Amino acid sequence: MGNIFVKSVVLALLIASVFSCSSQRSVRQTRGQESQTQAVAPLIKIDGTLKTMGRTETLPNGNVALISAASMAEFSFSQKETFEIDLKTLDAKYSYVSIELDGNYAGRKRINASNTALSFAFADADRLHHVKIYKATEAATGNVEIIVPKNWQLVRTSAAGFAGKKIEFIGNSITSGMGNDLQISCDGNEEWFDQHNAYFSYATQLANELGVDFQLSSVSGIGMYRNWNDEHELEPIMPEVYENLYLNRDKSKPYDFNFKPDIISICIGTNDLSLGDGQKKRLPFNAEKFVNNYVEFIKMLYRHNPHTQIVLLNSPMLTGENRKILDNCLDAVKDTFTADNTHKAILIFHFSDKIVPHGCDYHPDIKDNTQMKNELLPLFINLLK
Repeated sequence: MGNIFVKSVVLALLIASVFSCSSQRSVRQTRGQESQTQAVAPLIKIDGTLKTMGRTETLPNGNVALISAASMAEFSFSQKETFEIDLKTLDAKYSYVSIELDGNYAGRKRINASNTALSFAFADADRLHHVKIYKATEAATGNVEIIVPKNWQLVRTSAAGFAGKKIEFIGNSITSGMGNDLQISCDGNEEWFDQHNAYFSYATQLANELGVDFQLSSVSGIGMYRNWNDEHELEPIMPEVYENLYLNRDKSKPYDFNFKPDIISICIGTNDLSLGDGQKKRLPFNAEKFVNNYVEFIKMLYRHNPHTQIVLLNSPMLTGENRKILDNCLDAVKDTFTADNTHKAILIFHFSDKIVPHGCDYHPDIKDNTQMKNELLPLFINLLK
C-alpha cells in the first residue's frame, strides 16, 4: 500500500504538521530509495518515554497492547524530517486509532494486521512535539499493538489538570463512542466498528477537558443482567468481565486495579431495557434482577476502591417509559446504600431530553457526545474540587 498523506494540522503556533499512514513494507522501500540519493535526516531529540493510560498490557516482546476503548500511548519528539512509529492489530483484520498532535485532533486512522507506520513531520523541529495515540475501537475488536522502539521506557501517565485526579468510566457502546463518527456512512455494508471513535466519547472529552487521568471500561451491547440481544445465555454481562483485563471471560489475565479512580462513572442500563433485534426471543425487563446485579457490582467496586465517588448515569438513548424505569432502578440502587456510612454517598445524574442521538443505530454522534460532556462538566468539576 502506498503512502497515504492526510491533511495538515495547523497548530496554534502556526506549526505545519503532516500525518501519513503506510504499510511497513512500502515505507522501508521508500527509505531505501531515498538513501541512495541523500542521507536520512538525523534525530534531534526523543524523550525516550512511552506513557500509557487505560487498560493496556506490556507484551513479552516489550511492545504495548492498547486494549480498551480510548486506551492511549503518548510520547514526545523533535526531528528535522519525519518521525515514525509502527503499529499493528492483533486478532483482527483491522482496527482504528485516533491521533492527537500537540493538543490538536489529527484524525482517525485505520491500522491493519500487517505493520502500519504512522509518520509525523513538523516544520518546526526546534522543540519537542507531543503525540497521543488513542485506540478508537474497543476490546472486542482486538488489540492495537504499538511496536515500542528499543531503549524506550514505559511509564504510566500523570495528569496535569486536577492534581493527578483519576476518573473511570464504566459503560456500554455509548461510553465506548460506538457509532459516533459518521465519516464512514451507516449503509449496512461496513463493519460494526467502522464508525467507532472513542476519542470523541463523552467520557474522553470530559476527562481531557478536566485534565485528569482516565480509563474507559466499556463494552458495546453489554448490560448488568442481560445484553442487547442475549438473555445472558451466550454472552457475559458486565459483572462477569469487569475484573478481567480484556473485559471478557478470560480470567487468566486479571485486571490489576492499580488505577485508583477518585470518581467512577457508570452508564449501564440501555441494553438491559432494549428489545434486541426484534427477532430473537426477548423476555420482559426484570427490574429486580437489574437492581440486584447493579448493587452487587457496586459492592465489588467498593472492595477495590473503597474511597471512590460513584456517579450513576441514566441513558440518552432511552425515552418515555423506559427512561422512567431506568431512573427508578437507579434510585433503588442508590437507596440500597443510603445507610452505608463507610463510603461516599452515591450520586445520580440525568441527561436532559435535549440530547437526541444522531449517530449510527440511534447512538449519539460526536456532537451529541459533546453535549453530554457539557451537561456532565459542572458536576464533575465540583466533585474534583
